[in-house]
Amino acid sequence: MHFIPYVWLIPVFPLIGFVINGLLGKSLSKGKVGTIGTVAVGLSFALTVAVFLEYLRLPAAAKPVEVVVYNWLASGSFSVNVAFLVDPLSLVMLLVVSGVSTLIHLYSTGYMHDDPGFPRFFAYLNLFVCFMLILVGANNFLMMFVGWEGVGLCSYLLIGYWYEKKSASDAGKKAFVVNRVGDYGFLLGMFVIFWTFGTLNFREVFSLAAQYPVGSGIITAATLLLFVGATGKSAQIPLYTWLPDAMEGPTPVSALIHAATMVTAGVYMVARCSALYVLAPTSLAVVAVIGCATAIFAASMGTCQFDIKRILAYSTVSQLGYMFLACGVGAFVSGIFHLMTHAFFKALLFLGAGSISHALAGELDIRLMGNLRHKIPITYKTFLIATLAIAGIFPFAGFFSKDEILMYALINGNVWLWLTATVAACITAFYMFRAVYMVFFGESRVPHHVEHHIHESPPSMTIPLMALAFLSVVGGWINFPIIPGAQKFHDFLSPAIAPLGHEAHLAISAELGLMAFSMAVAAVGIYIAYKFYLVSPEIPGWLAEKFPVIYDVVYHKYYVDEIYDYLIVEPIKVGSTLLWTEVDDKVVDGTVNGSAGVVAWLSEHLRRLETGFVQNYAMAIVLGVTLVVGYLLG
Repeated sequence: MHFIPYVWLIPVFPLIGFVINGLLGKSLSKGKVGTIGTVAVGLSFALTVAVFLEYLRLPAAAKPVEVVVYNWLASGSFSVNVAFLVDPLSLVMLLVVSGVSTLIHLYSTGYMHDDPGFPRFFAYLNLFVCFMLILVGANNFLMMFVGWEGVGLCSYLLIGYWYEKKSASDAGKKAFVVNRVGDYGFLLGMFVIFWTFGTLNFREVFSLAAQYPVGSGIITAATLLLFVGATGKSAQIPLYTWLPDAMEGPTPVSALIHAATMVTAGVYMVARCSALYVLAPTSLAVVAVIGCATAIFAASMGTCQFDIKRILAYSTVSQLGYMFLACGVGAFVSGIFHLMTHAFFKALLFLGAGSISHALAGELDIRLMGNLRHKIPITYKTFLIATLAIAGIFPFAGFFSKDEILMYALINGNVWLWLTATVAACITAFYMFRAVYMVFFGESRVPHHVEHHIHESPPSMTIPLMALAFLSVVGGWINFPIIPGAQKFHDFLSPAIAPLGHEAHLAISAELGLMAFSMAVAAVGIYIAYKFYLVSPEIPGWLAEKFPVIYDVVYHKYYVDEIYDYLIVEPIKVGSTLLWTEVDDKVVDGTVNGSAGVVAWLSEHLRRLETGFVQNYAMAIVLGVTLVVGYLLG
C-alpha cells in the first residue's frame, strides 16, 4: 500500500480527536476522552512512520514529493494549494512532533486525571498538534502561516487553561500579544516574497531565488522579516519574555510547547528557508548573533530561579538560541539535529518536573525539596539522564548535537560566537545540576505535611518518562562524528538544506580536541554546582550577600519585563485611555450624539406644524402653490 498520498491525514487525525472531545467530551468518561485524544495523535505518528519508510524506498529522482489536496485560493496569478511537502526536513519534524506529542498525551491521562476540565484540555491539546503538523508539513508559506497562527491560538488557550487564576489568564494574553508582534514580521516577509517571486510555494520560491546574487537587498529584507516572526515564536531576544510566564499552564502544556512543537517553529522555518538565508549573509549574521546572545542571556537568568518549571523555561530559551546560532553560521542540519535531541530531553525534563510536582502535592519551589531520589526513583533516574543530555555529557544525545553547534560556530562563525556559546554551555551544566542537587540530594526540606504523602507517579506518567529517557540516550548516535558513514542524520537531511558554499572542516584530531574541551567545560559547571549545593551550600547565600546588586539584577531577570512595562505597555495603556476619553467619547461619540440631538431638536419644532386641522393644511398647500407659481413666472 502507498502511504505518501495520504500524508494529509496526519493532521486530520488529531483534528478528529479535537472535534469528538470538544463536542462530546462531557458525556464521555475520562478514560474514553484520554484514549481518544492519545490514539488520535498516535495514529498520526503511525502514519508518519509509514510515510517515512516508504519515502526511504523511493528512487532519488522521485524525491521530494508534493501531495496536493485541493486548490485553496486562485485569483489571477495568485494561486495557493492545500498541499503537503514530503521531504527529509518535513519528515523529521513530523516524526518528532507526532512522536513526542503522543507520549505527552499519554502522560496527560495520568497527570490531568483529577482536573474538572479534562475533555477541554484534550480537545485543546489535539487541536494544537493538528496545527503544528500543518505548519511543518505545508508546501507553501501561506499554509505554513495557517499552522503558525493556529499554534499561537492554541498556546493562548493552553497557557491560560486555568483561566480562573489571574496569573494564568495574564500569561496567556502575554503569549498571544507578543507572538502577534513577531507574526506581523512573518506576514510582511511573506508579502515581500510573493511580490518578488509571484508565488508562495517553497520549491518555486527557492528555485527562483537562486537567480539572485548573494547579498541581494530584497532577499535580505525578506529573510530579516521572516526572522522577526521566528524571534516571537521561538522566544529570542527581544521577544522572549512570554515563554517563562507560559509556565502558568499545566505541565504537559509546558512540555508540548517548549519541547518539540511551538517554540521550535521558528528554527524550522529558518532551516526550511535555508536557500534564501544563504543568499543573505547579513541575515545569517543577525540570526547567529541574536541566537548566541539569547543562549547566554537566558542561561544566566536560569541560575537564580527557584521554580523548577521556570528554570526549564529559561533553559528552553537558551537552547533555542543554540539552534539559531547553528542556523546563523550555516549549520542548518546541526540546528535541526539539536532541535530533535532537545525535543527528547526537554520533554523529559518538563514531564519529570510534573512528576516531582505530582509527588509533592503541586510544589514547584526547589527550596522546598531535597533528598527525593529514593522516594521517586524512576523520576530521579530519568530526570538525571535528561540533565546529563542537556549538559552535553557523552554519550547522551545532547552531547552530539551541542558539540556540532560549537564546532561550526568556531569554523564557520568566529571565535567570539564560539567562546560565548561555550560559556553558556558551562552555565547550562551549572544551573541544571543545581536543580538536580537541590531536588534529589542533600537534606529534605519538604514540609512535614507533604513528606509522608510522597509517592512515585503512576505508569501512565512513568512510561513516557522511560521512553523519552531511552531517546535521550540513543538519539544522538544517528549522527556520530568522526567515524565516516556514521552521520546518518546529516546524510538524510542534507538534500532538503541549501549548502552554505564555504563550509570549512576540521582535522579529526582538532575535532576530538573540541569534544574533549566541551566535555571539560560541562564538567566544570557540574563541579561548581556540586560544590555550591552539596559540599558547601552556604556559598550561594554568601555570594548573594557579597554581590547584592548583581544577584538582584539576575534574580529579577535583568528587569526586562519591568522595562517593557515602563517603555511600551504603560504608554500604550495611557495612550489608549486618552484616545478613549478624549477622542472616542468627546469627538466620535460627541459627533454621533450631536447629530442625534440636532435631529431631535428639529423633530420637536417641526412636529408643531402637524396640527390635525384641515384648514391649516389647505393654507399650507395654497402657500406652496403660490410660491411655486411665483418662482416659475419669475
